[in-house]
Amino acid sequence: MKLKLLDKYILFKFLTTFVFVVLILIAVICVIDFVEKNDDFIQHNLPVKTIIFDYYVNLIPHYINLLSPITVFIATVFVTAKLASHTEIVAILSSGVSFKRMLVPYIIGSILIGIFIFFFASYVIPTANKTRVAFEIKYVKNPYTFEGRNVHFRIGPETFAYLESYNNHANVGYKFTLETIKNQELFSKLSSESIRWDSLTQKWHMDSYTLRTFKGDKEVVFQGGALDTTINMLPKDFASTYRLKETLTNAELNALIDEKVLRGATDVEMYMTEKYERMSYPFAITVLTIIGVILSSRKVRGGVGLQIALGFILAFVFIIFVMMSRSLASVGGIPPQLAAFVPLFVFTIIGIVLYRTVPR
Repeated sequence: MKLKLLDKYILFKFLTTFVFVVLILIAVICVIDFVEKNDDFIQHNLPVKTIIFDYYVNLIPHYINLLSPITVFIATVFVTAKLASHTEIVAILSSGVSFKRMLVPYIIGSILIGIFIFFFASYVIPTANKTRVAFEIKYVKNPYTFEGRNVHFRIGPETFAYLESYNNHANVGYKFTLETIKNQELFSKLSSESIRWDSLTQKWHMDSYTLRTFKGDKEVVFQGGALDTTINMLPKDFASTYRLKETLTNAELNALIDEKVLRGATDVEMYMTEKYERMSYPFAITVLTIIGVILSSRKVRGGVGLQIALGFILAFVFIIFVMMSRSLASVGGIPPQLAAFVPLFVFTIIGIVLYRTVPR
């Protein structure tokens, strides 16, 4: 469909306002964040260059994505309310352009923003977050200590590992067992009092071990000395998972989900929710844009302040829905696929109701 002059006019106003709102909100957030973390920066005597380029340059893309529903909604409400206050919408509709046709440039703009946000969140932001999260772990967060007890891993189709505890500072695991189960029967069991990661050989080292092999009703026991072995378990499995999902590209996120499903991990829902949220955000942006146009297309007394305030409120309600759905998915309350799209479904229904009931 060929864009008319009116389409280009609305589209230009919409996109430029979106960029303006993003810049304003990001500037405010960065100032607040700097005030909050300034003591940590001073404590570590960090140079300004490191703070700016290692942290804030990589923090900005994160907030662009996080605030995209809010910024899009606010931009939509602001542009449409200004058009309405100048009686431009009345002129547009009086000239024979239907309300549905007037939505076209908004929808095109929201699709462009949605595509940009999807690829931004899938590839650019994870790369930036790797540096940002590493910075926060090193200079802002307290040193991480693995506190898990009685840890079980499925490290292969028929292989299971167990650790009573693990010291992530020394990379030593205690009360280690490695079991091979075939056809629901225990085939072998290797156990050791401790297992230590050797960074030079990139292998796990045991000072001594006991290997039990089961053949029918018979058990063969072998006591061994030092042993180096390679298994599908690494020190990173016991490292901090602080904001890990935000540092993964789509391919890395899918690989981690597959690994966690294989191991029977209990936190796989959190990563699956992140995966589907990235898919749902572009659609949510379009829905919120349409709702914004519907709510702000009428000229009201007192200016556009009330409509912009309403835009803020609804955008924050959307974010609250996202957070609630994410929390429910993380505890297994609802499937991750459903959790990621619940806010979209709810606001789609709201949009349909508003379209049919709000006078324009």
